Amino acid sequence: MENENTMKREALNSDSSHEQHHQQEKETKKKKLVLLIVNCILLSVGQVGGPMMLRLYYLHGGQRKWLSSWLQTSAFPILLIPLMVSWFKSKSKFHSQSQSTNVDHVNPGFLLTRKLFIWSVIVGIITGLDSFLFAVGYSYLPVSVASLLLATQLAFTAVFALILVKQKFTPYSINSVVLLTLGAVILAFHTSSDKPIGVSKSQYFLGFFMTLGGAALLGFMLPLIEFVYANACKVITYDLVMQMQFLVSLFATVFSTIGMLINKDFQAISREANEYGLGETKYYMVLVFTSILIQLSIVGYLGVIFYATSLFTGILVTLLIPVQQVFAIIFFHEKFSAEKGMSLALSIWGFASYFYGEYRQTKKKKNRDKVPISHKEIPSEV
Repeated sequence: MENENTMKREALNSDSSHEQHHQQEKETKKKKLVLLIVNCILLSVGQVGGPMMLRLYYLHGGQRKWLSSWLQTSAFPILLIPLMVSWFKSKSKFHSQSQSTNVDHVNPGFLLTRKLFIWSVIVGIITGLDSFLFAVGYSYLPVSVASLLLATQLAFTAVFALILVKQKFTPYSINSVVLLTLGAVILAFHTSSDKPIGVSKSQYFLGFFMTLGGAALLGFMLPLIEFVYANACKVITYDLVMQMQFLVSLFATVFSTIGMLINKDFQAISREANEYGLGETKYYMVLVFTSILIQLSIVGYLGVIFYATSLFTGILVTLLIPVQQVFAIIFFHEKFSAEKGMSLALSIWGFASYFYGEYRQTKKKKNRDKVPISHKEIPSEV
């Protein structure tokens, strides 16, 4: 009788433990999904709004390339707000653990290892160079053409993701890459009539190739960040991602600051503000909003890579390109052609294909990994 009761208790405890573990996994996945959506929104707002503000700077008399490069990362001090909140939480937890156990714990406030610090510096310098390439591109190209060239980052991302992080491709993800790239190629047929007034042929091609180089560098950087996460030799948390983001933007800003000092851009700001087409006040507003919006996109980049993959990040960025087209038509009165409409349709189709493929994969994995709650046969009492 005693053995039978023991077996019953063990079976019930096993069922309860399994249900509790399943519930915890469900809550964790829900939290990750919410944070992924938040980072997708940050990336979307910054990716659409940042280039628009950057182009607005050039349209009304802005000419400083290193200044516009500097603007793309210089708003990193706003990251101190979430970092300080995280630090105070870590400090409170550290003190409570020390008092309850009477054992010295390592203060978890600063999470970066030496290896991650070095990688953050490297990625920061690459980001600074990428910012300069896009700054030159947007100075000579309309938003529609620049965003078209940015779409090519998806092909670069796919190749580098395959090399660096051994990204597994499904028929749906391949279909998505093909459709999104095809949408960008279709837009290419309409670029000839979009050359801005006052831009020479040589300047147009300089902007073309600098933007293309920026897209290639971005396509390399996204899988590189995922590679760093995978080889960090420690658990990657979002607090750690934010600390990395702070350092990446800091060193990218240092890179651009050196360029500004050499080019004497700091001395030219006040003069440029006085001569700006929209007025001095709006000049500084454009600079501030450009900086904040692009910083939001960088935060979104690292967050989406952390909660998804670099390939998904590249696909999301490419999806946003037709959205940029629409805003360029509304605010900059750029022409909307049949090619742009077709590109928009293909981009939405490609994005839907990727999501459907992910849904299928998740469903298969769930069915494969699903372990039914064990109902052991319990002998009936005599």
